[in-house]
Amino acid sequence: MKKEKNASQKGGFIGFLKSRRARHGALAAAITAVVIAVVIVLNVIVGLLVDRFPELKLDLTSNKAYELQDDTSDYLSHLKKDVTIYILAPEKQFESGNQYFVQAKNLLEKMISSSNGKLTLKYVDTSENPSFTKKYEDIDWTSNKNVAIVECGDQYKSLSIDECFTYDEQAASYYGYYEYTGTTIEQAVVTATLNVTTEDKVIVDFLTGNQEADFSSLKTLISNNAYQVNEINLLTSDIDKDASFVVLFAPAADIDEDTSQKLSEWLKNDGKYGKNLIYIANPDASTPNLDDFLAEWNMKLTDGYIFETSGDYLLNGVSQYAFITDYTDYYKDKLKNPNIPVIAYQARGVEVSDENTTHSILNTSSYAGIVPFDADDDWDYKDAVKGEPIAVAAESVKSDGEMESRVMVFGSYAMFSSGFISMNSANNSAFIMNIFNTVSEKADDSITIESKKLDAQELGANDETTANVIMVIFVIVIPVLILAAGIVVWIRRRNK
Repeated sequence: MKKEKNASQKGGFIGFLKSRRARHGALAAAITAVVIAVVIVLNVIVGLLVDRFPELKLDLTSNKAYELQDDTSDYLSHLKKDVTIYILAPEKQFESGNQYFVQAKNLLEKMISSSNGKLTLKYVDTSENPSFTKKYEDIDWTSNKNVAIVECGDQYKSLSIDECFTYDEQAASYYGYYEYTGTTIEQAVVTATLNVTTEDKVIVDFLTGNQEADFSSLKTLISNNAYQVNEINLLTSDIDKDASFVVLFAPAADIDEDTSQKLSEWLKNDGKYGKNLIYIANPDASTPNLDDFLAEWNMKLTDGYIFETSGDYLLNGVSQYAFITDYTDYYKDKLKNPNIPVIAYQARGVEVSDENTTHSILNTSSYAGIVPFDADDDWDYKDAVKGEPIAVAAESVKSDGEMESRVMVFGSYAMFSSGFISMNSANNSAFIMNIFNTVSEKADDSITIESKKLDAQELGANDETTANVIMVIFVIVIPVLILAAGIVVWIRRRNK
C-alpha cells in the first residue's frame, strides 16, 4: 500500500491527469460547459425570434392581457393599405413609463406582426425632431396628451392619453398625476387605422338645439367606425345635403313645425329618397310635434314604460324595466355574434299602424306590458300583459321604387349610454353599427376592443382541467425526470 501511494505521489499532477478520477471530472466539466453554452445560445436565439416574431411570446395572465383580441387579428390580417404608427417618444422612454406602457408596446408589436407587413411602427422624439410636427397642422402640439399618430397617405389621426390608456381621472384632475389602470391602445390604433384607411366617409348629422341628452358615447362609437360625424342646429343651419343619416337623440324639448318640415323634405330628397333618420326617444319628454311627425311614418310611442315579467329576459338585480330583447328579421344577419342580446332600459314601446311599410326591429318577450305614465293605485300589471311582443324599436320605409328613405325609432336612449355601449355582454353597440353599415352598404368593419388590465397576473388556470395539467407537469413529471436522470448517472458511474 505504501509503495502504491509513493508511486502516485511520484506521478504528481501529470499522473493525476491520467487517472480515471481526473478523466471523469474533465468529462463532467466539459458536459457542464457544453450545457451552459447551449442554454446561452438557445436564450439568444429565442430572444431574437421573439423580437422578430412577437406572437411567439407566451401570455400566461388569466385575462390574456398581452394577447390581441380575435377581431383585431382578423381585421389587421386583411388590411390592404400601408399604415404607419408614430409613437411620439423614444422607444426606451415610452416603455419606461410603467407596466402599462410595456404592455402597450407588446400589443403594438403583435399588431405589426399580424398585419402582414401593412402596419409599420416608428418612434419619434419630437424634441429632437421639431420639424416632424409641421406636417400635422390640425394637431394641438401645445397639449402634453399626444401619444401617437396613425397615418395612411394624406389621412392621419392623433391619439391622446385618454384614448390609449385608462387612469384615475380624479387623481389626474386634482393632482396632475396619472395613475394608470389599463390600456386601450389596441382599440385606439384599430379604430384610427379604420378611419385613416377609409375614403369618402358616410356623413352622419346629430341634431342639436332641443335639449338633447348626452350622445357623446354614441357619437364616439360612430366616429370610431369611420363615419364623418357633425353636429347641426336646425335653428341656425340646414342638414348637410350629402348626409346619409340624421340622428335625433332624446330631445327633452319638442321640435318646432319648421324643423319637422325640414326633416320631411330632407327625407323625401326631391323624390330621390335615400336618406335615413334615427330618432331615439326621451321617455320623459312631451313632444306633440314629434308625435305628429312619427304618425306620418305610421309609428307611435306608447304612453308608458315597458316592463318585463319573464325571468328569462330580466337582468339580475336591476329592475323589471331593464331587460334583454329579441331580434326580428331585420339587421340581425350580419351581426358577428347574434347570440348576444341587445339590452333595453326605461323604454317606451313603438306601435306600428301599417305593417306594409313599417315593422319592428327589436321586440320584448310575450310576457311584457306597458305601465301607463298616469297609472293609479288600482292599476294591475296582469291586465297590461297581452301575451304579444312589444316593439322596443321599429322602422318605417318609403321608396320611389329604387331608393328608400327610412325613419327608425328607439324607445330608449339609456340603451345607448356609455355603460351599455361598452358592455361586452350586450350587443347594443354592435347592433346600432350593424344598422349603419347595412343601410349605407358598408362592409361590416365595426370593431370593439375592451381595455387591457393587469390586475390579475396569475396563470390562466381557472378551470380544474388546466390546473390539474399544470400540477402534474411541475409536481410529478419534471421531478420524476430529474430523479430518473440522477439514478442513471449514479448507476453508470458505480459500474465503471
